[in-house]
Amino acid sequence: MNRRIIGLLATVCLASACKEEPVGQMQPIPRPPDMAATPAKADAPARPAAAPEPPPDPSKVVLRWKLDAPTAFRLTTTSSFESAPLASKGKKGKQPAPAPAAGPRETTSLFVLRKTESGYAFQIVPQGAGGEEDQGTMSERGFVLDGLSGPLHTTALLVMELPLEPVGPDATWALSTDLVDLSAVRNFVEKKTERQNQVKLTALTPAENGEQVATLEYDLSERISGSLGTPKRPAPTPKKSEKDAKKGKDDQEEEPTQSMTAVSSEMRVKARGEFLVKAGRWRSWEGTLTTRSEGDLPGAGNGERKLRLTPLEEVPPELIQPQAKK
Repeated sequence: MNRRIIGLLATVCLASACKEEPVGQMQPIPRPPDMAATPAKADAPARPAAAPEPPPDPSKVVLRWKLDAPTAFRLTTTSSFESAPLASKGKKGKQPAPAPAAGPRETTSLFVLRKTESGYAFQIVPQGAGGEEDQGTMSERGFVLDGLSGPLHTTALLVMELPLEPVGPDATWALSTDLVDLSAVRNFVEKKTERQNQVKLTALTPAENGEQVATLEYDLSERISGSLGTPKRPAPTPKKSEKDAKKGKDDQEEEPTQSMTAVSSEMRVKARGEFLVKAGRWRSWEGTLTTRSEGDLPGAGNGERKLRLTPLEEVPPELIQPQAKK
């Protein structure tokens, strides 16, 4: 009987051992009776509402070209320059008299602006002999992106470039132009540069058909001064003594020296234009460019150019037909 009891106890122990759960198994913690079944989530902080954009300032306007259709202007240039720049002082210290002034010379060009598939383009077409034709591209505010160089580039910026931001009466801004460029003058050493670059909106007045006229006044100047080096032939160099030759000093010629001459170049711009805000074009634009140079600067001159921009009612067909075929 003892054997039966021992066998029965062994069977019960084995059965209970099989039901034991593995060591380390996590057991759920019973929920307290007073806790809610699903705790409520904390409300997320409300996002601040975006601040409304301020309404546009009625006292300011955005000046932009509107080229839904080709637009043309007649650019008249009246030039009066001396035949030669002022010469530098001679050996005796006397300043030679300037060359006699040449008579005024008037040239006319057509300034054509149009919208293309990739943006805006302009074309300068001379009328008559002696003119220079060129073309390029620009942004909606008249910033030259490609094309033009020299005086044509300066002229284009003066009559095309508009302010980047909205402007109101008495607002001022600068143009992205250099009036004087001496980078191509050989042996020129720049010493001082003086610049003034300001365009001002002096008035914003109503006109017919709900139009507004923005009056712009230009006051720009630039003066670059420095010295111009002229190569000077070196004097013959005597031979070294035998004593120097024994020390290993080779005979060497002196390097050419330069004779430096003071020079300067200056340009001033005074202009006034009336821009039609709604139509996006000039009603009128007139300006005077005064140039003066001192010293023997090649290609420089003294005189002035008067520019006048007059809008045309229609663009000449021969200027728009070739563009339409492309």
